[in-house]
Amino acid sequence: MAGMTTIAKLIAVTIDCAEPRRLAEFYATILGFEVQYAEDEYAGIGDGAVSIYFQRVPERKPAAWPGPDKQFHLDVRVPDVDKAVQEYLELGAGRPDFQPGDGWVVLADPEGHLFCVCPERS
Repeated sequence: MAGMTTIAKLIAVTIDCAEPRRLAEFYATILGFEVQYAEDEYAGIGDGAVSIYFQRVPERKPAAWPGPDKQFHLDVRVPDVDKAVQEYLELGAGRPDFQPGDGWVVLADPEGHLFCVCPERS
């Protein structure tokens, strides 16, 4: 064995989008993060430990759902799924017709990136 692999600490995820400021504000609102940086080409939010960055890619197209082109999704945990879903829809999220599970809800952010709204663990 050649030795241990260097362990990396995840500090951020970057999401391609058409409107970084808009998406940063959306996720900052639902996650309780602060907008740390907001420009037309790039924006960032964080809680001091983890950051999410939004990079402008104007030609990006959302993956069809359901379908094989989805590359990632975020999972968020909330105390009341129905209440959170309603609030997120009011903030500009969408609710796809296809819902693969029971107890959590798949939503799409204002640019079509999917995220799951999950209940607290019992």
